[in-house]
Amino acid sequence: MDKIKAERRYLLKEFPELLSCDEYSFVLEVGCGNGSTALPILRGRDNIIIYACDCSNEALERANEMIHASNVGSVTDRFHPFCCDFSINGFPKWLACDSCQGNFLQKQHDQISDVKEKKETNLNDLSSLGESKCCIGGVDFVTLIFMLSAVPLHRMPTAIRECFSVLKPGGLLLFRDYGLYDMTMLRFEPEKRVGFREYMRSDGTRSYFFCMDTVRDLFTGSGFTELELEYCCVKSTNRRNGKSMHRVWVHGKFQKPF
Repeated sequence: MDKIKAERRYLLKEFPELLSCDEYSFVLEVGCGNGSTALPILRGRDNIIIYACDCSNEALERANEMIHASNVGSVTDRFHPFCCDFSINGFPKWLACDSCQGNFLQKQHDQISDVKEKKETNLNDLSSLGESKCCIGGVDFVTLIFMLSAVPLHRMPTAIRECFSVLKPGGLLLFRDYGLYDMTMLRFEPEKRVGFREYMRSDGTRSYFFCMDTVRDLFTGSGFTELELEYCCVKSTNRRNGKSMHRVWVHGKFQKPF
């Protein structure tokens, strides 16, 4: 994986719901990578708080570096990374617990209000917090951006149910991932295939290529209501070598019923 990637600024156009909330919104970014998804969302509104998880401590370090290098006001105070492989161990209980939610919301509000005073905080080290601390009572959004495809197919239903469990009623799951016949799928050698539309990358991670029916079955089967689901096909040209690139992604929005 490249150490530096461009911000995914298109996300705010594709998912404008992230900018439509008047009050503080909690976003759980699953598989934050190097922070290219979190940063444009944090820039978009100053009332968005992101909890970003990844199974790689190295990825979390890169994300933290990218967020801190942005030099944008309160961005760093609203980005809270933690290490978690949700498809195996599930999410920590404090994401959905509301036993001390009131105290946390007040502390978070005070923290953001006092950014100009540059007060020190240890909220960014959430991996060391006990289950009884920092309860937030569920999140308003879950983002799965080019992440679910790396989860083995047989573990995807469990992973999606985990996302469902931490969303507030009415909360949205925002999805984008590799679609069937994307150019990266066509580049895999036959011996790299390890399952139906599932391939093994050189770094040992998996890559699954979705069709809309599979995505629909996975999410509605876990209790979600489908709001949007479509293919996104893009043809562009590599400026370095002049070759055409045919990209196929699956875009979706799913809601947890009220």
